[in-house]
Amino acid sequence: MKIVIANDHSAVALKQEICEYVKRLGHDVTDYGTNSTESSDYPVFGEKVGRAVAAKEFDCGILICGTGVGISMAANKVNGVRAAVCSDVTTARLVKEHNDANILAFGARIVGNELAKDMVKAYLEAEFAGGRHVRRIEMLKGIEERNK
Repeated sequence: MKIVIANDHSAVALKQEICEYVKRLGHDVTDYGTNSTESSDYPVFGEKVGRAVAAKEFDCGILICGTGVGISMAANKVNGVRAAVCSDVTTARLVKEHNDANILAFGARIVGNELAKDMVKAYLEAEFAGGRHVRRIEMLKGIEERNK
């Protein structure tokens, strides 16, 4: 899988560890930054990943900031993005299976490194279940269309 990852200043170390982990799982990873612990603006990175995922340049994305919330909110402003903030393995799996989330987000100040790896693995191994969930994804797309 081709995966894009980005973060703000609060998540540099965790992002680096997740990049290496995802590579060990056999995926291609592109890092959109930041690699600096100097204060940075999470909306820049959320939008950049959101646009790349929505344009289908990557199969999915991973976003990390302090809580995962701000950076995911930025990504979700891009039509076609379904970024989900997770803080446990079950949710990370279910956002792919039920919501067809194309970006996983989490907080470096919320989850530890090992939990983050477990969530990433669960998310990447999960597949959209289809079935009854397709109608709901279509409803989300309809909301986007009405708000262009």
